[in-house]
Amino acid sequence: MKKIILVLAIFLLGMNTNAQVNEKELLDKNVTAALKLEDTTNVGWKRRGNIVFLFNQSAFNNDWLGGGTANMAGNLGLNYDFNYKAGKIVWDNKIIGSYGLTKLKGQDMTKSDDRLEFTSLFGRKAGQGNWYYSWYLNFKTQMDSGFDPTTGTKISHFFSPAYFQSGPGMLWKKSDNLKVNIAPATSKLIFVHDHFTQLGSAFGVEQGKSSRFEFGAALNGYYKLNLMENISMENILNLYSNYLDKPQNVDIDYQMNLVMKINKYISTNVAFQALYDDNARGAFQIREVFGLGVNYGF
Repeated sequence: MKKIILVLAIFLLGMNTNAQVNEKELLDKNVTAALKLEDTTNVGWKRRGNIVFLFNQSAFNNDWLGGGTANMAGNLGLNYDFNYKAGKIVWDNKIIGSYGLTKLKGQDMTKSDDRLEFTSLFGRKAGQGNWYYSWYLNFKTQMDSGFDPTTGTKISHFFSPAYFQSGPGMLWKKSDNLKVNIAPATSKLIFVHDHFTQLGSAFGVEQGKSSRFEFGAALNGYYKLNLMENISMENILNLYSNYLDKPQNVDIDYQMNLVMKINKYISTNVAFQALYDDNARGAFQIREVFGLGVNYGF
């Protein structure tokens, strides 16, 4: 009898142990399957874009004693991201386009905003953290002619100036909304039509020439966050130091886009940009646009 009880105890213990092993294996398989599913959902292309039309206007009748000048302004903007991820590879691309006009009563219509920019950042994972070996490329120009406000002389037009940057570096990427790229060996080319340099230098390009080469270090950061429900802020920072000429004079380009959603299609938008490039002007250039926006997301 004791032998039978002992055999039964060993048998039950074996079944319990086997059940625990099977349960652990099943749990491990479920975790592995969940991780594979998560990886699969993040693989491939992710695209998102937004087109916004901003409008603001002020009007006064002839009996208004407080002073003021009637004005009207409109701005059309495009912000489009198309990012790729597969295994150890990430490839982030961004297109920004914006064009705006302002009309003051009794004056000609003038351009208030004009830019076209493309950024591409390719990375391959380095180790197990958030670091990637990267290659950075940026191109920016304008779409329409620009005129001196005092003399009316044309001072720029499409592809004059145009800026091109490219170079290897290291990318730290926490997510699509938070990343910093450091490129210590970046080449930069500035293009301008030679009729702008006939009488002197323009945008850093010497008199009589149509291009300028620079070599230096670039730092590029992107951070998008939700301040509260239906309010988001996008921050883009680009820094560049030219090793070959006055490296202490760092070029700065900071852009901030604040979107306060009213509903799916209507929002209040604030766009702010601060530029410093001593080749173009030895002072900060500031641009700010505020208005009611009509949005279309895709």
